[in-house]
Amino acid sequence: MDIEFVAAGAALSPNTAVGRVVYEGAGLDGVLGAAAAASRFTGAKGQTLDVLAPAGLDAARLVLVGAGKAEAVDALTLEHAAASAYAAVKASGLTALRLELPNAGPELAARAALGVRLASYRFDKYRTKEPAEKKPSVVKAEIVVGDVTQALKAFEPLAALADAVAFTRDLVSEPPNVLYPAEFARRVKALESLGLEVEILGEPEMMKLGMGSLLGVGQGSIRESQLAILKWNGAADKTAQPIAFVGKGVCFDTGGISLKPAENMEDMKWDMGGAGAVAGLMHVLAGRKAKVNAVGILGLVENMPDGNAQRPGDVVTSMSGQTIEIINTDAEGRLVLADAIWYCQDRFKPKFMVDLATLTGAIIIALGNDLAGCYANNDELADNLVAASNTEGEPLWRMPLPAQYDKNIDSMIADMKNTGGRPGGSITAAMFIQRFVNGVPWAHLDIASTAWKKPSTIPTSPDGATGYGVRLLNRMVAEKYEG
Repeated sequence: MDIEFVAAGAALSPNTAVGRVVYEGAGLDGVLGAAAAASRFTGAKGQTLDVLAPAGLDAARLVLVGAGKAEAVDALTLEHAAASAYAAVKASGLTALRLELPNAGPELAARAALGVRLASYRFDKYRTKEPAEKKPSVVKAEIVVGDVTQALKAFEPLAALADAVAFTRDLVSEPPNVLYPAEFARRVKALESLGLEVEILGEPEMMKLGMGSLLGVGQGSIRESQLAILKWNGAADKTAQPIAFVGKGVCFDTGGISLKPAENMEDMKWDMGGAGAVAGLMHVLAGRKAKVNAVGILGLVENMPDGNAQRPGDVVTSMSGQTIEIINTDAEGRLVLADAIWYCQDRFKPKFMVDLATLTGAIIIALGNDLAGCYANNDELADNLVAASNTEGEPLWRMPLPAQYDKNIDSMIADMKNTGGRPGGSITAAMFIQRFVNGVPWAHLDIASTAWKKPSTIPTSPDGATGYGVRLLNRMVAEKYEG
């Protein structure tokens, strides 16, 4: 999607639709007023009205988009309104959309542009017979703003963010025969072109480190497990203590010997959504030259049933030296994170660690499909995450870590077992991970409910991979941790 900022009154190019944001109760006159009344369009948030352009407007179509009460409008509201305007005309046969935003300065205009960029994402590389009339035709968005130069400046970091979200969505959308651990590692290695330092560890290196927990997950697959380490040194002091992010990257999850049901198993290609989000975060930090030292750790595996696959009843030894009894091989993501988190804190001594994982179905039962769960051993870190999530429209809900539940993952024959059973399943999964944090400030984001939407109710996120986590983490870093 080509984004341009233009002054009011700039000549319209041919085949252009105009999208006009309307505040609730603002009132519309003449033909538009009559059309609004006939369609019960009031300007309420989320409403759209698509009409033929009235006389005097040199445009092919006009789309009115409701933004709610003017006094309550914020950047996220305009972002969603812009995305809704794009959705209304994207397959119209027109090639351009001009957005008119009443009283919007450069910052809000830039956020509207971000809304269009995100809404226009489409993963269509494997489609070969799609009819032309079903393909998006709009390829350019013009955002009307008073100060074009300042809007362009405000959009620069947001363009880097849009690129990063698209990168994450691409990773999550790829089929598992294309994106397996080594291919995932190759794609993040290519991010060195942005200035990241990327190191890839294979199975021999992880064996030397004693990562029996992570390696056990992938031992039934012909695809070699990988550990990707991404480093961004953007702080003035390149030796300053970094912040760290760890992602679960199960590129496909059959459940292993504890095989999942066949229905919807194809969706398990997105079980690497946590690693995808961390890769996207590192992408945007490098893309906008963030003034921070940051580390991303991706544990990349494939969980398959095989004669060599891990069995229920096995005991593995993690890098930390703690032993784990395997109760259910489908509780595999926490095993990957156990070694990745221990490696992260042991090597990098970070200020804090945040892990992201499509970890449990239990979080969907607890919070539904619109909220991710946040577990943390540090109130400041949790508060920063929740605040950023609200600003960016990627909502989090803080969940408890009750000490009395910890005994549920005690094992009779090892230091712990990898599942505490169905009751409080998301909680006990988080408590398992906490045993490998080693006292470092830490938060765990269970994003199983938000990494993939089918159908999506968010205007800026088409059906499929959402890229959840990239925006909220980028916001938190920018507001709280950059020097």
